[in-house]
Amino acid sequence: MAAEIRGAFPHAEIKFIESSGGVFEVEVDGKRVFSKKALRRHAAAGEIVRLIKESAAR
Repeated sequence: MAAEIRGAFPHAEIKFIESSGGVFEVEVDGKRVFSKKALRRHAAAGEIVRLIKESAAR
């Protein structure tokens, strides 16, 4: 997934922070766009890139 995100946004400043307990959250400019904990599921293929693009378009 990291490669997919970096490939879609090669010039963006991306920070990956390791965690425990299966936590996976994605934030764009401080706003959460995906939370595995809240949704109780893994992200689908391409979902994170789509959510980042949608967030950036706002």
